[in-house]
Amino acid sequence: METIEERLRKSGLRVTLPRLAVLEFLSSTSSHPTAEEVGLAVNRSVPSAARASVYNVLHSLEQAGLVEELVFQDAVARYDARLDPHHHFICRQCGSVADVPWDSVPLKTVKTLPDGREVESTALVMRGLCRACAALPAPASG
Repeated sequence: METIEERLRKSGLRVTLPRLAVLEFLSSTSSHPTAEEVGLAVNRSVPSAARASVYNVLHSLEQAGLVEELVFQDAVARYDARLDPHHHFICRQCGSVADVPWDSVPLKTVKTLPDGREVESTALVMRGLCRACAALPAPASG
């Protein structure tokens, strides 16, 4: 398994403390954090990482293909360091985003659409209630 430093070097990025901290955090979480949440987490270990620096690091990691920027219906960018094929489930009540294993939802992978457009990637986003929210009683109306 490659280290974070090796992944940065292999992608052509210089190894810096902010890049290490951001990529380590994203690699250790499955919560699909926003840039602000990444910044808060990184500032615990690298207090000198300014907000603009975190945004720049996220952009450079995304451009290098080390993280994926996800923008769902709420139009808030979230970040995911898990790059293997997988789907996402978004809870409509609490807003949590969770990974769904690729093979748990059978999809036919299409490389070319009937009109000739070439498909580079496929993403399925499911929406509903997470287990925790589905277990909550419905709010009283009135």
